[in-house]
Amino acid sequence: MLASLFPLARPVLHAIDAETAHRLTIRALSLLPAVPAPADDPRLAVSVFGRRFPNPVGLAAGFDKGAEAPDALLGLGFGFVEVGGVVPQPQPGNPRPRVFRLAGDGAVINRFGLNSEGLAVVSRRLAARAGRPGLIGANIGANKEASDRLADYVACTQTLAGLVDFITVNVSSPNTPGLRDLQGEAFLDDLLARVVAARDEADRPRRTAILLKIAPDITLDALDAMAATALRRGVEALVISNTTVARPSSLTERTLAAETGGLSGRPLFAPSTRLLAEAYLRVGDRLPLVGVGGVDSAEAAWTKIRAGASLVQLYSALVYAGPGLVRTIKAGLAERLAREGTSLAAVVGREAAELARMA
Repeated sequence: MLASLFPLARPVLHAIDAETAHRLTIRALSLLPAVPAPADDPRLAVSVFGRRFPNPVGLAAGFDKGAEAPDALLGLGFGFVEVGGVVPQPQPGNPRPRVFRLAGDGAVINRFGLNSEGLAVVSRRLAARAGRPGLIGANIGANKEASDRLADYVACTQTLAGLVDFITVNVSSPNTPGLRDLQGEAFLDDLLARVVAARDEADRPRRTAILLKIAPDITLDALDAMAATALRRGVEALVISNTTVARPSSLTERTLAAETGGLSGRPLFAPSTRLLAEAYLRVGDRLPLVGVGGVDSAEAAWTKIRAGASLVQLYSALVYAGPGLVRTIKAGLAERLAREGTSLAAVVGREAAELARMA
């Protein structure tokens, strides 16, 4: 129903401030009754880091920051939903306006700055849905003014372990000053060691997986170091990638492109997919990868999988295509699998070497 209404609602939503439109969307979703999505084609099922996903198409962090509507979002057909970013103490984020639609480029720039209602509010909402079906993850970060940022990640992990299926350690947001410094090898090693220990010490009935989300703007040497650290510290997957601070020369919305913040959507597809492929060439089957950035069609999702992704996530494309995109991508993937007579597992990374060189 929502998919059929979106063409009517889009002109109204796009006529108002992007953040206001988003808040209205989240509010509407939070008021909907939880309705299970139709069963997925069995060929789309994926088993990674101890979970069986009904399909590989997930909602990226940032859409439902406060875990207000995860069940309604699962009902749209996502195989999993990642809420957050979550930080320990409530914080307003950066001043508005802080999100901009680059419609001509199929892109979005945001500089939210990890605005969050805080860990207590988000964890209470997640605890209230305990026992419901559907795979949920939480993206965690540090407060802007934290004196000990590593302690913030530990606090989030201690509270959320057991409430979600996975926790994504976000050290790659470009909108919190100094956060990307935590991608440095020494900082990252300490951070991941403490987060994994906090997860283990929580001793919940079901083990929560730890994922690491990285930036698309890192060098290959940095990727080598981060992959090695993630493997050494027992991280269960890498999420590639966050938004970019780069501004490709191909952008047509030149005025809006000058806004500071992280760029997502179609222009992020090529650089994030190159990095994804490079990561697969380094870790292979030892560490599952989640491909994010510019997924706006079944072909884009298929390319991410060929580059090495076991799972994919999207967000910005929903701004332009609406919730029906989820069903379209899943149908396209199932059709491709049927046509080639193969499985998703067999496709993962099969063209990583070629895609690592993509323009």
